[in-house]
Amino acid sequence: MSVIDFDPDMEVVVSSRQRVARVVGQNLGLLAALLSAATFATSGPFAKAMQAAGWSSGATVLLRVGGASLVLLPSTVWTLRGRWHLVRANVRSIAAYGAVAVAGCQVAYFYALQRLDVGIALLMEYTGILLIVAVVAIRRRALPPRLTSAGIVVSLAGLVLVLDITGQSRPDPIGLFWGFLAAIGLATYFLVASEESALPPIALAGLGMGFGAVVLAVLGLARVLPMTFASADITLGGLRMPWWFGIGELALVAAAAAYVLGIAAARRLGSTVASFVGLTEVLFAIGFAWLLLGELPGPIQLVGGAILLGGVVAVKLGEAREGPGPAGLEPVAEPEPELLAAR
Repeated sequence: MSVIDFDPDMEVVVSSRQRVARVVGQNLGLLAALLSAATFATSGPFAKAMQAAGWSSGATVLLRVGGASLVLLPSTVWTLRGRWHLVRANVRSIAAYGAVAVAGCQVAYFYALQRLDVGIALLMEYTGILLIVAVVAIRRRALPPRLTSAGIVVSLAGLVLVLDITGQSRPDPIGLFWGFLAAIGLATYFLVASEESALPPIALAGLGMGFGAVVLAVLGLARVLPMTFASADITLGGLRMPWWFGIGELALVAAAAAYVLGIAAARRLGSTVASFVGLTEVLFAIGFAWLLLGELPGPIQLVGGAILLGGVVAVKLGEAREGPGPAGLEPVAEPEPELLAAR
């Protein structure tokens, strides 16, 4: 038997290469996370443009969700090959994800867009993270950590400024109601995604969006959810474009592509860092709404939005310091990427 000599120089070279690969991977992950947030942020302006052209929120969401589910269908089938029993074992989670976190959340958000600026509607949706903290505290029968509690207080203070109750730019109450329903959908996503399951994330997203599309179609046929389609051109940033371009952007860019980028980001950065970077979606959304729609929240609302986001970051930091636990924000690996498919 031959003896292999140990070469310390070779070990140093391998270690250096690993460090370089790790840094490159993290940089690529950061880029993917930012691109994911930016692509999702385009959904608000395009949805508003579709509504202005005569499309109902239900019809817009139906084609967006249905189109994205078809794009993810090959990946869904591939990840489930030989493991279709996982679908039967997780049918309730798939149904809750599709009906509430996908269909319900998107319809509520798009209805909120009819009465609110894009940035305000998205900020209302992100208050769903605060609802999660309340549910987790009830399940654990314990108060949240101090940092989390402080973040909640800061977020509520920021929300008061965002609502601008006494100002001239205070949002429409009905729009705020729809924004709150969207927050419930976002909270449902996290609670479903945090369940321990062997079902692959892409399978949950693909099947969930497919189920959500079926639910929307049934509600449309039953005339519970208005379904109005239009063939008129849409206008964004002073440019006219065909309606199918808007639907294609919502399905391919703001849903399917953003989801894939989110998966890539979470695998390189970890779910915690990726979700923090994902909060930049609000900033991107405000920027896109300003450029494409001429919308810009008032100064007080912008300050309130910054405070609210700071509070949300504190909430997530508090949960991360406490560590994984039952029904927490991050009890299993990489739950956050599915948030990208839920909006």
